[in-house]
Amino acid sequence: MEGDKKATTLMCAVLAIDHTSISYRVCSACERPLPDIPSSPLCKFCNLNPSSSSSSKRLFRLLVSIATDKKVFTVICFDRAARVLFGCSADEFFDFAKFHPFSAGNAGKILEGEMFKMTLSKPKNGNAQHLRVASVIPLNSGFRPAIETLRELYRARVGS
Repeated sequence: MEGDKKATTLMCAVLAIDHTSISYRVCSACERPLPDIPSSPLCKFCNLNPSSSSSSKRLFRLLVSIATDKKVFTVICFDRAARVLFGCSADEFFDFAKFHPFSAGNAGKILEGEMFKMTLSKPKNGNAQHLRVASVIPLNSGFRPAIETLRELYRARVGS
């Protein structure tokens, strides 16, 4: 990103997605991060019980390697932008992945090479390492979110 602009829009291609940890749990009430394994019976911010399935949810957090015409770098893509890439909520994807364990890696492969117009912003937290994806727009008119291709792929395997 050049200069002191708060956001920059650029054309880029997805090179890779780190599929080892693509989502995290948050409290449904305050959306503060929760441990994956509940260590406390209550959210420490709003006192809601996070072990109840209705009081927690998952949000996407993707590390994505992208390439522009000038450089390659890693950005972080949070829930709103990641939903464009995946075509579903993080909870839906998490549930899908329970039955199809390699779906996160396959989603990354499906998205590799796709071209997007991304708006990137500097992180509000001074300690953060990566630029944030504020918005993402597919440039391919035939773009299909990863979940659509995955459902077809796994349906075909079951039907074979």
